[in-house]
Amino acid sequence: MESSEEGAPAFVRLAAHPLRWRLLSELATSDYRVRELVDLVGQPQNLVSYHLRLLRGGGLVTARRSSFDARDSYYHLDLERCADALTAAGAALHPALGLDPAPPAPHIASGSRPAVLFTCTGNSARSPIAEALLGRRTGGHVEVTSAGSHPKQQLHPAAVRVLREGHGIDVTDRRPRHLDTVAGRRFDYVITLCDKVREVCPDLPGGPRRVHWSMPDPAVSGGGESTFVRTAAEIDTRIRHLLPQLVQPSREAKQ
Repeated sequence: MESSEEGAPAFVRLAAHPLRWRLLSELATSDYRVRELVDLVGQPQNLVSYHLRLLRGGGLVTARRSSFDARDSYYHLDLERCADALTAAGAALHPALGLDPAPPAPHIASGSRPAVLFTCTGNSARSPIAEALLGRRTGGHVEVTSAGSHPKQQLHPAAVRVLREGHGIDVTDRRPRHLDTVAGRRFDYVITLCDKVREVCPDLPGGPRRVHWSMPDPAVSGGGESTFVRTAAEIDTRIRHLLPQLVQPSREAKQ
């Protein structure tokens, strides 16, 4: 995103429009399909699609074909790109307003201990990677679990290697578990990492906040172990942006 010498930085021009800001705000919490964004913002689909196209052109939003229904796409807000754009916009106004370096990750007090459930279909790659990475980043101050709608017999070997070699986490003894094993448990967040499992994930008690991260299965993407490395990196980035939300109570009852 380039800035004009005569006008506001590109990020400011894009985000200043009320509807685009609303779309950015909704996508900051979860990946959504167009029809879901239409319902959330209460605007016609052609108008929402037009502004999504502008946000994609500005590099702030990306789209992926749904693995559940290839006719659909999920839209995702690139929070890293937004952070860079905000830093540049602040520095363009005055050097003292630059946000670099980024503030440290928020500390989650041991007494709060929010509960997070990650789900994907097989519980063999994406959701156990997310479980392991969030657990490492929060040092046990988050109760984190993962499960699948159709769990595999074992974790994918590439997922085990990527966690061990790239992140120093040993999940050798971990086995996939079924969503039935967490039925009745209360969670603050239920995060689906698979378009298919999003359609079948059951309601859980306590009204947890539902979040969707639309991510392709690295085991079927055909990219070999490098695909698992990229998947783990994307999950880790999303988790870093999740941490500030975990500090805040996610349910009205906790406010």
